[in-house]
Amino acid sequence: MKRENNQRKKVNTGYLDFKYALDFIFAFFALIATSPVFAAVAIAIKIEDGGKVIFSQPRRGRYGKIFNCYKFRSMKDTDIPFDPNRPVIKDNNANLTKVGKVIRKLRIDELPQLANILRGEMCIIGHRPLMAHHFQYEEWELIKFEMRPGLTGLGQVSGNSHLKDRTRRYYDAYYVTHLSFFADVKIFFKTIAVLFAGERRFIKRVPWDEYNALKLDVIENYKINEATAGNFDEGEVIPNKPISQPEAAMTEASKE
Repeated sequence: MKRENNQRKKVNTGYLDFKYALDFIFAFFALIATSPVFAAVAIAIKIEDGGKVIFSQPRRGRYGKIFNCYKFRSMKDTDIPFDPNRPVIKDNNANLTKVGKVIRKLRIDELPQLANILRGEMCIIGHRPLMAHHFQYEEWELIKFEMRPGLTGLGQVSGNSHLKDRTRRYYDAYYVTHLSFFADVKIFFKTIAVLFAGERRFIKRVPWDEYNALKLDVIENYKINEATAGNFDEGEVIPNKPISQPEAAMTEASKE
């Protein structure tokens, strides 16, 4: 049974305020500590092809607002069509530069996002900021936009590029509805493990019944900021699809 709007749960905003403060301090000192890495990567990119060092893209942030997300440029050509069905670029992509392959493997291509954290647009751990205007969301999925996107997150340490889009969306929503300091500590150290062992070692798929349970919980119990949907273009937010029936769930599960 759906709760009345004034009885619905909100994400843990008290913890978010504490989290954002810690993230700012962490990003400030991390930016100073990694400045030699910034210099080395910038020089390497310039030596390889003389192109731009920093690449920015419009991404969706808190409440669906658009911001420019920064990365070290790792692609030869940055003006290529985006495929929302394959949002994660594989390591063997032919468009990657030599330097790009290295910095993406080490995950240091995202270090410039420390600036996004200092600007209050991102945090250390959260859902990944997806490109604006390229994805469609069911209404319940807007719950993830109740917080800022992150450098790393639950989906990134649970298989990331090896996961189906549905599973990544589940992890984004699950994380924001289960915010806690201990969850963040676990994801932080798991991120370090992924850097050394690789994503494949940590693949964790999500059964359809768990996906449906989370979807139902959000629909019935959580309050989503009313202004969020207004920050999306027409057609980007669609009504919630019916909860999958067991027969359909079994069919789809077999595809994974």
